[in-house]
Amino acid sequence: MQESTRQQYLQAMGIQLWESRWLPEIDEAGSVAVKTGDIEPESLMGEEPVVDIKHDYSGLGWSELQSKVESCENCHLHESRIYPVFGAGDQNAKVMLIGEAPGAEEDRQGEPFIGQAGQLLNQMLLAIGFKREHVYITNILKCRPPNNRDPETKEINSCESYLHRQITLVAPELVVALGRVAAQSLLKSSTKLGDLRGQLHQVQGLSIPVLVTYHPAYLLKNPLEKRKAWEDLKFVLANVSKGKNE
Repeated sequence: MQESTRQQYLQAMGIQLWESRWLPEIDEAGSVAVKTGDIEPESLMGEEPVVDIKHDYSGLGWSELQSKVESCENCHLHESRIYPVFGAGDQNAKVMLIGEAPGAEEDRQGEPFIGQAGQLLNQMLLAIGFKREHVYITNILKCRPPNNRDPETKEINSCESYLHRQITLVAPELVVALGRVAAQSLLKSSTKLGDLRGQLHQVQGLSIPVLVTYHPAYLLKNPLEKRKAWEDLKFVLANVSKGKNE
């Protein structure tokens, strides 16, 4: 990507154009030093742990898995949804993005990240040379929680097997957890997002590295944090092999 084009995308993200002083030191395990001092809301997951997976979809392909999601009644969220939001993008993507849950617009159209947060996410991807169709995007929950409230533990658990099967089918080089809820749910952790950033993690039972960054909706409300999100995006670019996404 030409530097002038990259600068246009950074401007679209609302990031002032100066050279970052943060240069991650990557060890043999592919981790970098955790940056401290980030401010994030208190943990959702600390009060009640996520329980074990109760459903086995390990033998399902894409079409069968999507059919399961579309007819799912594993929790009460099916009663209020308009459409379940399965996921979208390249099913063989190198990068898989996982958010929290569908919002109102996603619920109406059945596609993830298509509102304002989705528009910012598209600009963030373009800033590192990816188009939306180059990645696979989904959420921890496949149905919208009423009034966009935080997901409940039982809801997260009901969708967990769907998500794990999606990760296995995509087999990405890197999973990017967007936001506190996605990160804590994937990693079964109560650690604040700010302390999870800056290093690679791993989902239990899945040998795929996970990077944690801010949710685009959080960045819309806290634009000063976009600089930190840009550091995370550069880390994505540095840890995904070159190829079709160029």
